[in-house]
Amino acid sequence: MARELSEIGYEVVAVDKDSERVQDVADVVVQAVQADTTDERALEKMGIKNVDVAIVSIGQDVQASILTTLQLKSMGVKKVWAKAQNELHGRVLEKVGADRVVYPERDMGVRVAHSLVSVNLLDYIEVAPDYSIAETIVPQRFANKTLGEIDLRKNYGINVLVVKRGEGLNISPGATDMLMEGDVLIVIGPRNQLDRLQVD
Repeated sequence: MARELSEIGYEVVAVDKDSERVQDVADVVVQAVQADTTDERALEKMGIKNVDVAIVSIGQDVQASILTTLQLKSMGVKKVWAKAQNELHGRVLEKVGADRVVYPERDMGVRVAHSLVSVNLLDYIEVAPDYSIAETIVPQRFANKTLGEIDLRKNYGINVLVVKRGEGLNISPGATDMLMEGDVLIVIGPRNQLDRLQVD
């Protein structure tokens, strides 16, 4: 995450107790510091309260994750995103002030599971408990038909956001737009209907 954020132009301060991890990113971030993030004085010395967003991605140490989140919020950091191992951990992070809790293992598990059970599904992102965005290859039964003919909104409750054809993107396509074999749809809708789209 530190590398990616740095590459897209953000100033990143990386903090970890493990000196090897600090060294791994030292060449790509603005500042890399070996410190205990549960220590308020250490955080103050780094000027952490001046950051726009803090991301707590502590792995297995649930207590350190919770204490770090609490310290950051009590210091006045405006936005704190925190990684949770499970639902209970996530609820505690929310209680101590995390502005957003992410569940990378759970979310990736859902995406992989959906990709495994459908040959057409390329990607799957849950946006709410019952709603998802999916990237899927146009099913053969829809090829050479217009969006109006297949009427995904009426038949499945699904909205088509984008049609990808090769390198081209058709954003907010209309009812008269034709789907071709090999096109990729980016759609949003109820999770059960997205699953149905793959098997009907």
